[in-house]
Amino acid sequence: MNPSLRIVPSSAAKSASVQDTANSLGLHDTLQYGPRSIAAEIKTEGGLKERLENWDETQDNLKLTLQRNLHGMHAPTRLLMERRIVSANPHMPAMPQSNLQLDILMGRDETIEPVDIFGGMESAPSQDIHRDMEKKLKL
Repeated sequence: MNPSLRIVPSSAAKSASVQDTANSLGLHDTLQYGPRSIAAEIKTEGGLKERLENWDETQDNLKLTLQRNLHGMHAPTRLLMERRIVSANPHMPAMPQSNLQLDILMGRDETIEPVDIFGGMESAPSQDIHRDMEKKLKL
């Protein structure tokens, strides 16, 4: 947990192009700006995709930071400990499953998402339950 009061995820790290990092000879100055990344220079995507991917993490971090500032360090620590305990799922790996306890702790119990309706339908259930249990228990 990185304590931050950021509401919106930060934009992607800015990388300098060759035009910005050129020395007096017109070449990239590696010692001052680090190695040159062609992939970063030709990147045409905006930062919206990364922001949407990091939205839930940023909101969760904000809630934990507010709890820490209001109640002290024990509140977010206890919540993170409860999440870790609940996320250890002892169910059969071949059966469709949901983790209602984790949804409640994460605050997702009052929202309806596609995974709530179509969860587990993307792949057919396995026919060999014994193999799946051996794989899960590393036998």
